[in-house]
Amino acid sequence: MNNHKSKYTKLIKEESKRLGFLSCGVSKAEFLEVEAPRLERWLNANMHGEMRYMENHFDKRLDPTKLVEGSKSVVSLLLNYFPSQTQNTESYKLSKYAYGTDYHFVIKDKLKQLLQFIQDEIGDVHGRAFVDSAPVLDKAWAAKSGLGWIGKHSNLLTQKVGSFYFIAELIIDLELDYDTPTTDHCGSCTACIDACPTQAITEPYVVDGSKCISYLTIELKNNIPSEFKNKTDDWMFGCDVCQDVCPWNRFSKPHNEPLFNPHPELLDMTKKDWEEITEETFKKVFKKSAVKRTKYSGLTRNIKFLNHSD
Repeated sequence: MNNHKSKYTKLIKEESKRLGFLSCGVSKAEFLEVEAPRLERWLNANMHGEMRYMENHFDKRLDPTKLVEGSKSVVSLLLNYFPSQTQNTESYKLSKYAYGTDYHFVIKDKLKQLLQFIQDEIGDVHGRAFVDSAPVLDKAWAAKSGLGWIGKHSNLLTQKVGSFYFIAELIIDLELDYDTPTTDHCGSCTACIDACPTQAITEPYVVDGSKCISYLTIELKNNIPSEFKNKTDDWMFGCDVCQDVCPWNRFSKPHNEPLFNPHPELLDMTKKDWEEITEETFKKVFKKSAVKRTKYSGLTRNIKFLNHSD
């Protein structure tokens, strides 16, 4: 059987590469012992702000076997989204992950193909695909599977490629060869902590989600609190500051996923263009984009907040 396990693991990893994933790692599907008290502390300190969904499914969040019955393995995958070109400097800023087609569609499609491949090649394997839309602690599983370590900004970091990638997983009822975690290479560096415009990284490895610019511009449904005036650094959707300043991201290389290329108009838009954006332009530029999450009303609220013309 062990021979089968390594054969199957090799097959899955090779196919994931063929599908365009950056890397693939495998962990045993079991209770996340280390993460449990950390998640509990974070929730008790109210660092999730209005993201009440973080409180739901606490047990499923920590134990994949409760999420997918009979599951044996968590296959973690990374997909690069680092762009070859970025917005012009005279613009309100958009997180790089949101430049192109919504990653949920792109990755779900690849995961379905991978699961189909496993069923065709290996047989009667059952499981589910997840792209940050279910109670799965993506970063914890990716770290457990040796794909990187969780940095002081709480994002997954990988030595050769940095952190500009999406994380997704297949949770399946097939035993595989399991990878081992890598070591932490943050050392004494505090670049992300020092650079965070809202001081959301309250201590190394702990981010107060309710202060994070990504939360304020995407998750927060009410008005952005006035205490953040002049502190959101021209970000109108998401924020990349902690990743932009991270020394490991010197190694980021542009993705080669055509669907992640931005709408042609996007990179050239100026602050004035954004201030005057109509719902029609919004729909055109962000037709299949993750920016639709905040809707036209959310994006214009964010722009007004930056522009002080409330």
